[in-house]
This record gives sequence, C-alpha cells and structure tokens, in this order.
Amino acid sequence: MGRHGTIAGRKAAQDNKRAALFTKYTRAIMMAAKSGGDPDYNASLKNAIEKAKAINLPNDKITRAIKKGTGELEGETYETVNFEGYGAGGVAVVVETLTDNKNRTTSAIKHIFDKHNGNLGVPGCVSYMFERKGVILIEKGGGVDEDAVMEAALDAGAEDVKDEEEYFEIVTPTEDFPAVADALREAGYMLLESDIEQVPNIEAEPKNDSELRSLIKLIDALEENDDVQKVHTNSSVDTSA
Repeated sequence: MGRHGTIAGRKAAQDNKRAALFTKYTRAIMMAAKSGGDPDYNASLKNAIEKAKAINLPNDKITRAIKKGTGELEGETYETVNFEGYGAGGVAVVVETLTDNKNRTTSAIKHIFDKHNGNLGVPGCVSYMFERKGVILIEKGGGVDEDAVMEAALDAGAEDVKDEEEYFEIVTPTEDFPAVADALREAGYMLLESDIEQVPNIEAEPKNDSELRSLIKLIDALEENDDVQKVHTNSSVDTSA
C-alpha cells in the first residue's frame, strides 16, 4: 500500500474533517491571493481554488478569501510557519501551518507531539529527508491506460510515474507541476489529487503496531488543528487509517 493510503481511506478522512478543511483552504486561498488574485496568472491560487472546490467550499467563500488576500476586503494576517520533528518509530514529520499567532501555534504543536510519543525538533532536523515536488494521483479504472498516462505526463515535464495499487502517482518538479496537471486534464484524466508535497527521499517504518497507532494518532491530532495546513511524513506504510 502506498504512502497515500487507499482511495476509500482518504475520502473517508476528508469527509470526517470537512469543516476543518473549509478553514484550511480558505486560509490557503487568502495566502495564495497575496501574489495576485487572477488564478490564470497565479498557479498557487489556481491550485488552492481547485482543492477548495473539490471539497465543495462555496463559491462566495472562495471569492471572499481571494478579496481578503488581495486586500480588497479587510481580513486577518497570516504567516507560514513550519515545524519539524519525529513521531513514534523515528518517523520524520514536517508540519506546515498558516497562523495569525505564532506563539499559540507553536505551543499547540509542541503539546500534540509530546502527547503522542513524538519529539518536536529544531528547523532543519528532518527537512533534509524531503524534497518539494508536485504530486498528482490518477485513479485507475475506467479505461485508464498506464502507457498513455505515462506518455502524457512525461511529455509535459513529469519526472516519474509510479504504478500504485489503486492509482498512478505522477511526480513533477515544482516549476513544471501546473503544466503537467493542465496537460493531464486536457488529455481527459480526472485528477484524484494534485498538490505540491514534501516527498521523502529517505523513508522510515514504525517497528510494530503500537508505534503505528501512535504515529496515526499524532498525524490525526495535528491535522485537526485549525492552523495546520499539511502534515508530511517519511513513513513507508499507510497512515490514513
């Protein structure tokens, strides 16, 4: 099973956290819109809007978030703060947050790590184990052909296409991510997921079921925090349970 887990597992997790996702994607749109409010000229904003629409964030909320980001409407001021540490079994964890109160967020993240047998480290302690890459998932079935997917992805600038159990995983350089995603959509493929991720170049694995359960609880608790945008790990086993 891939690091992304099963399709059913990811969809169930998203449904269970829909309210929190609304908050997260609203903030992500606001931050992305600071670089320009037109998604045709702002790839980060375009991606944030697409992800928000995928969880059915209402259009009026998307519009308000864009206007807050561009300054047309008054809104909160957020900053990006990343945290690094270890979960159970020595699995590396990178936490991306958007916060209007760094001290509050730092205290909350530290508490979550401590509570779930983790250790919050200093900046740089685990980030060397990851590379920022574009990651696109295309669900198998419905006549999706591996060779055709690979040809379309590689021609558009992808680095690699991996055949996982339920989907194809396309990995791209960050600068080529928008072009590859657009090319795959134009070729008629439905993108199950598409985003810039921290892809591990060194993987770790919990040593037993107890460590895996602790790691899953840590990730779940982090993702439930409103300030947390993404949680990345270098776990080689599924943590979406």
